[in-house]
Amino acid sequence: MNHEYDPDQNFHDDEEGDGEELDASSVEGLVWQLLLLINPGDEDTAMQQFAQVREAGIGEDAEATQLAIRDVIDWRSGFYVAADEPRQLIDAVEELVSRYHLEIDWGGDADDDDFIESHDVGSLLSVAADEIAPHNYLLWAWQTDGAYTGWMTAHTDAEPMRQVAHALGIDVRLAADA
Repeated sequence: MNHEYDPDQNFHDDEEGDGEELDASSVEGLVWQLLLLINPGDEDTAMQQFAQVREAGIGEDAEATQLAIRDVIDWRSGFYVAADEPRQLIDAVEELVSRYHLEIDWGGDADDDDFIESHDVGSLLSVAADEIAPHNYLLWAWQTDGAYTGWMTAHTDAEPMRQVAHALGIDVRLAADA
């Protein structure tokens, strides 16, 4: 199931049976759009993550919202790894791409210490981005405080991702440029 991004789309949240509508330009609406974008074809996961971000205090302030997003997507729809942990990045990205039945050829043995020592997180992000591109996916990264957070989207969702992330104050870039 592919979704069409519509910045004016309202999300009908009837989880509590109250018929609440979310304005797509509100913080909650933007978080919902982001979660849809990073869970292509998996609205159920986006809904679960949205509920978790909401529980964490969505919209209290930009940083709290960003941290909540980072935490709920980690190891499911995204990753969060320290900038000095290339092996952890490989594990996290392999888990992420496995959702779409993809594999990454890292250009060496990820279990080989010499291979790991010869690469940093940025170079490995670039390799992963190149590997998923032929399958019409993009890998995104957002660098914060010595760590990287990232996710995948469908190639066709590049511009909506930039718009939504910018509106949420998330400085996301294509992983090849991270």
